[in-house]
Amino acid sequence: MTPAPVCILYTQDAELVRRARAFLRTTSQMRHVSDPDRLEPVLQQVGPSVLLVDLRSKECRELIDQIQNERSDVLIIALGVAQSETLREAEQFGIYAAEEIGLERRRFQALLGRAFDYLKVSQENRDLRETSTLTPEVSRQRETRHQTVEAIRALPSLRFPRVLRRLDNMDTLVEALADAAGVSRVGLFSRTRKGELYRLRAGLHCLPEAEELEFGERDPLVRWFELNAHLISRANLSRTQDQRQRNLMRRTLDMFGAEAIVPLYARGSITGWVFFGHRVTGQLFEDRDLEGLTMLAEHVSTILENALLYEEATVQKTLAETLLKSIPPGVVAVDVDAIVRWFNPPAERILGLSGTEALNKPVEAVGNRLAAFLREALDSKTPLPPQQWIDNNTRRSLSVETRQIADNGSPLGAVAVIQDLTEQESLREKQALLDRATFWTDLAASMSHEIRNPLVAIKTFAQLLPERFDDAEFRKEFNQIVVSEIDRLDKIITQINNFAHPPELVFKPIDVRSSVKKGVEIARSRYGINGKIELETSLPSNLPRVLGDETALAEVFAHLLANAAEASADRSNPRITLSAKPVREGEQPAAVVVTVRDNGTGIAPEIKEKIFSPFCTTKPRGMGLGLPIVKRTVFDHHGRIEVDSTSKGTQVSVLLPATGGKD
Repeated sequence: MTPAPVCILYTQDAELVRRARAFLRTTSQMRHVSDPDRLEPVLQQVGPSVLLVDLRSKECRELIDQIQNERSDVLIIALGVAQSETLREAEQFGIYAAEEIGLERRRFQALLGRAFDYLKVSQENRDLRETSTLTPEVSRQRETRHQTVEAIRALPSLRFPRVLRRLDNMDTLVEALADAAGVSRVGLFSRTRKGELYRLRAGLHCLPEAEELEFGERDPLVRWFELNAHLISRANLSRTQDQRQRNLMRRTLDMFGAEAIVPLYARGSITGWVFFGHRVTGQLFEDRDLEGLTMLAEHVSTILENALLYEEATVQKTLAETLLKSIPPGVVAVDVDAIVRWFNPPAERILGLSGTEALNKPVEAVGNRLAAFLREALDSKTPLPPQQWIDNNTRRSLSVETRQIADNGSPLGAVAVIQDLTEQESLREKQALLDRATFWTDLAASMSHEIRNPLVAIKTFAQLLPERFDDAEFRKEFNQIVVSEIDRLDKIITQINNFAHPPELVFKPIDVRSSVKKGVEIARSRYGINGKIELETSLPSNLPRVLGDETALAEVFAHLLANAAEASADRSNPRITLSAKPVREGEQPAAVVVTVRDNGTGIAPEIKEKIFSPFCTTKPRGMGLGLPIVKRTVFDHHGRIEVDSTSKGTQVSVLLPATGGKD
């Protein structure tokens, strides 16, 4: 768990910072310093490190001299403009290296790699010297001194809970921690959600650079806390046998300017940590002091967890309230005593009442009719059907659904969702008027065309009859033409009458195959489908029954077959495929789909959207009422009809819901 080496870049050039971060992203931790006054504090924080100095920066020469004299654990690399005087001078400073500022990636990374290796060896030598000075005798003397300290004063952590009862924000929390621990510097690092970075949430007298620090879940410090599960203290560094761990702990303490760092736990994971600076008395932390800091950290962990839960609940509550206020329907909620507890702005507008007139009052304040529905919902455990009426006060058309509100079977109240249908019904009425006007216009145009042709023929023969009455052949032709045209007029009147007054359907569970077979017979006899057109059928025996009118469905399939035959008549090998198959939801049969497919020329794109509209036809003769009647019949059976047409043919599918039984 060796921490990544640290590289500090001192420059005021943003582009150089960007390049350096990109080059060092995977090899080290990079810290940027632009203020010359902050360079020394940052070096103290990070400990042994490599310092990149931009020779174009302010006071760079003075800073290099100062660091060389005071910080032997810092390796300095100067970066300057190629062949510049400052770069040539830097080579004489006795620093680790001086390079051009435009160093390409590989040379830059290789240079830093050698510097980090050199720094590592130097640190290991210092660690060996430090270890050799800690003789057993010195260690025993230190331990004896700790044991002979008189009556160590316990931390005033008992005051901490009383302070927390007045907690308003994170700043108040760290102030309370500083007061309880008797220190002048406190910082709180935490994350709000799993997967986020650990950042400084609040601090008192913290180093400015602490606000820029971020730690991920795989950071060596976080991993150390996960494995060791105890605090880090400068007073206990000498007790840590592992040199790498001791370096990590020392570097972390220097980074925060801290004397102790205590981890925070919640829900079995690290939620953050609190670091403490020097005690205000100047005395070192003793063992009892560290125990007190651990207790304080446990309080903080509980507070943060509760604060997070409270924040989540607040966000959810705010979101729910905002949603209920923003949605278009009106919402009225009552408690178990039928007292109005929620009355959103749309409900005010729809019912013509203000919130003050309704909230915290008996439900009758919102109107007797709505009150009756809400009281019924309070007593009903099953959903009630929607209700619709015209409100007496606002004259709006309202649709209301009421439901009981319960928690684990215990009733909490009832809610009414109110829809204002006034504009929809107004638009529906206008559309109905427009549709009726269009219907009668199309009907008049179609009838004038369809009726005029027979009448012209009858009139022509009637005018010629006096002159050619003695012509037996003419009288015979006259009789045939007139009777034919009168039959044509009768069919037109019958079509219009059937469309305007459809026969009453008689629904019962039926085998859809019977309707399909009858439809084939009707198509062959009525519409002249003969052996010239190949008809393939596929009707499996496992089709579920449907609830329908067998005769009406037979007419539907007959008309679809007739249309398919007419569409494919011009083909050299006309072919119609009629098939049926079950549609399942899981293991249960849900519907039956009957498909009629032809190999005709398809439906013209300009009329594809109008084929189910009355009087839309491409035939030279006819009213165009066949497909509209088909669609209405399918809809009366709670089914659906779909059309897919290309230049290679047309496919019409009729989907009918199943009753659940099988043939």
